[in-house]
Amino acid sequence: MKSTSTQLPDARLVVTGHAPDGTSIFTFDDIRKPFTPFGPAGAHFTSFHASPAVPASNTAPYPELATVPPRCAPAGVIFCITDIQPGGSAPMHRTLSVDYAVVLSGEIVFSLDGGEEKTLKTGDFLVQRGANHAMHNRTQAPCRIMVVMVGAEKVVLEDGKALEETVFGKRPA
Repeated sequence: MKSTSTQLPDARLVVTGHAPDGTSIFTFDDIRKPFTPFGPAGAHFTSFHASPAVPASNTAPYPELATVPPRCAPAGVIFCITDIQPGGSAPMHRTLSVDYAVVLSGEIVFSLDGGEEKTLKTGDFLVQRGANHAMHNRTQAPCRIMVVMVGAEKVVLEDGKALEETVFGKRPA
């Protein structure tokens, strides 16, 4: 099924759980619609699961994440995908997390606030450790990136300055 707001198929999410007697069951099976805070040409986010703490609970109510950008709780974890349309971007930002990412399709230019860039292609992996970063799709095909974010300590520089989380599009002071 194709979404009206993206060229990639909307993601199907299947979730397991337990019946009252402890038997394993499927508790959810449906298509997740992406959250598009930057409009149809910008980054699209589909969050699948989040936990405010690790270890995560396998019995807590399933979180509703359909209309929030993927941000990780300081001691938590979140599992999501980011789709970036041809010519689209995810603006410069820093999360207080370690982000494990895999490019599932397409390619993306990952840029840092110091001006360095790397192009990541289908099958490439990234460990993003609190860097202020942006992502740009400079191709004619959409790009899908799977991300698992794990809450992390703030980066503290040698002079004692702690690097704070930044809002999309804002460069840190």
